[in-house]
Amino acid sequence: QVQLVESGGGLVQTGGSLRLSCVASGRIRSTNDMGWYRQAPGKQRELVATITIGGSPAYGDSVKGRFTVSRDNAKNTVYLQMNSLVPEDTAVYYCKADGTYFRGFTSSVFTSWGQGTQVTVIS
Repeated sequence: QVQLVESGGGLVQTGGSLRLSCVASGRIRSTNDMGWYRQAPGKQRELVATITIGGSPAYGDSVKGRFTVSRDNAKNTVYLQMNSLVPEDTAVYYCKADGTYFRGFTSSVFTSWGQGTQVTVIS
């Protein structure tokens, strides 16, 4: 089907920055929305940011003005630039994408998740 692989997580101090990347691979015909979600220990997974194939972004309230989502359609890649990080941003960040993929002589829809990358912000 379609696989997503995230990279770029790590440990950073309050006020620092990180940039996450997520590459989609497989027999992709087209990708529609791509985006990022996060899950902190003991909490539900929440929306961070998404971006349409046309480049229109949407953000969760807690990250507006600090995070920027972008994508490179030719590379099937979505990015998340995270600035002014705070300890509350500590979580596992998951990439998500949906679209269509080639399946034999036809195509089918997919929704895929990455394995997650840890972001830890220390004070």
